[in-house]
Amino acid sequence: MIYLDYTATTKPEKEVLDTYVEVSEKYFGNTNSLHGFGAECEKLEKEAIKQIATLLGVKEKEIIYTSGATEANNLSIKGVAFRYQSRGRHIITTKIEHDSVYNVFRYLEAIGFDVTYLDVNEEGIIDIHKLNEALREDTILVSIMAVNSEIGSIQPIEEIGNILKKYPKIFFHVDATQAIGKINIDFTNIDLVSMSAHKFYGLKGSGILICKEHVELVPLMHGGGSLSVYRSGTLDLPGLVAFSKALRLALTNLNEKYNKVESLNIKLKELLKQNPNIKIISSEKAIPHILSISITGIKPETLVTALSEEKIYLSTKSACSSKKNEPSRVISALPIDSALRESVIRISLSYKTTDVEIEEFVAKLNKAIYELKFTKGGK
Repeated sequence: MIYLDYTATTKPEKEVLDTYVEVSEKYFGNTNSLHGFGAECEKLEKEAIKQIATLLGVKEKEIIYTSGATEANNLSIKGVAFRYQSRGRHIITTKIEHDSVYNVFRYLEAIGFDVTYLDVNEEGIIDIHKLNEALREDTILVSIMAVNSEIGSIQPIEEIGNILKKYPKIFFHVDATQAIGKINIDFTNIDLVSMSAHKFYGLKGSGILICKEHVELVPLMHGGGSLSVYRSGTLDLPGLVAFSKALRLALTNLNEKYNKVESLNIKLKELLKQNPNIKIISSEKAIPHILSISITGIKPETLVTALSEEKIYLSTKSACSSKKNEPSRVISALPIDSALRESVIRISLSYKTTDVEIEEFVAKLNKAIYELKFTKGGK
């Protein structure tokens, strides 16, 4: 098997799985129970939160454990919008956000919020001047992802944060799901940050929302408030501790891992460019972990299926929307030729990917393109 769909999800590290099982067996108590065993579990909870906060460079009370980035995105965006709507109902995002952000903005727009959707250039990056022009007296929230999951574009998050810090009444949310464990991010001028463990070799159903202490939210769920004032329910202690383990492992030797993926990306592009039927969509400025390509004349679903039969696994677009029979909204937002938009597949790499896997993948890709384009008509 050659797995090239790391952007969709990753295989959990053995240490993470072992941690989850160990905590599940030894610390199965409720962290809110008053008895001694509950206190032991609560102590472990606080240790995990402290480690996460330390690794991310934020305060412990700013960590909210969630079921993943989708919940974190919903909680941050809806939470800010509903809490501060008396101040203004104008919110800003981009046309290439993940569905768990974009569709929240569509929902808010449907109930009366005024939404500005920023365009991107061919590299998938917003125009900072256009963002500046979009800011208004009634703007309360800007939400822009750090790294795009389909084309790998990296937004100028630090520059945006420096701009928005001049507007204390505007909150800045960043979906960092595809950035954590791949690149370094400075959270100093970001008010809210979402992330999900399964994108960096952790477990599914486990995420974090960083919510800076000056930000207030309206909770999505109401209950006993046992997790935080913004999230009710019984804490998944094994999940939280496993998250802290996955995060520590992901951030260890980060630059070394990045350089390995960058080397693989360079080799992959060199091999792909030898085939005139392949057009690289991702820009040179994109994160090396994500590479989108286009093969005109072949339906991407057909190509993905053909490669799957060879036990090579990749995607046509974001896994959360890949089964929808419609063009990628992200690719459609790029100012590129329409023919290129209709035939895009996404290759996502890991520091665990090998040179041999890259070589075998390209060889089988070339074979599949030839068979589909010249013998089967790309159907």
